[in-house]
Amino acid sequence: MAEYTDEYLLVASFKDEKTRDKAFTQLVQKYQERLYWHVRRMVVEHEDANDILQNIFIKVWKNLSEFRQESNLYTWLYRIATNETLTWINQQKRHVSVSLSDNEDVFSEKLTAQKGFDANKLEWRLQQAIQSLPEKQRIVFNLRYYDEMPYEEMAIVLATSAGALKASYHHAVKKVESYIINS
Repeated sequence: MAEYTDEYLLVASFKDEKTRDKAFTQLVQKYQERLYWHVRRMVVEHEDANDILQNIFIKVWKNLSEFRQESNLYTWLYRIATNETLTWINQQKRHVSVSLSDNEDVFSEKLTAQKGFDANKLEWRLQQAIQSLPEKQRIVFNLRYYDEMPYEEMAIVLATSAGALKASYHHAVKKVESYIINS
């Protein structure tokens, strides 16, 4: 309940012209790292994640005064982050004009090009397994596994049912397990 109160005060402070800058700085400080890692797990590269994160906070700045607090601020931010990231991924697909499966290979190649990559280490195999998932399953897996987001909040972020997300996560886990065992 304390987080909800903090969020309410933060939004109220943002709506006040005198405290807007300070409130936005607090918001960025509070959520920047969590949103960065949410985006980074989807796009792999640090530079891409930073660019998308800037777009996310620009969108938040422009729309926060209209936020009606019908959901948690955290959930609203994740929805913006997810949508911005998916928009960026789709722009990349159109820009390089490759098929979806080829695009997934591009993200997998970016992963293997990362400094310190070692396919023999479990954490790198886990990342390869995650990158091999279809886009929706990859997002659901990341939100649940890394962010420990409840299905009900995920349903709001992804505009789908909790039941569908549970099924998606279950299939993703099975694919990740299979990938790790067979690689």
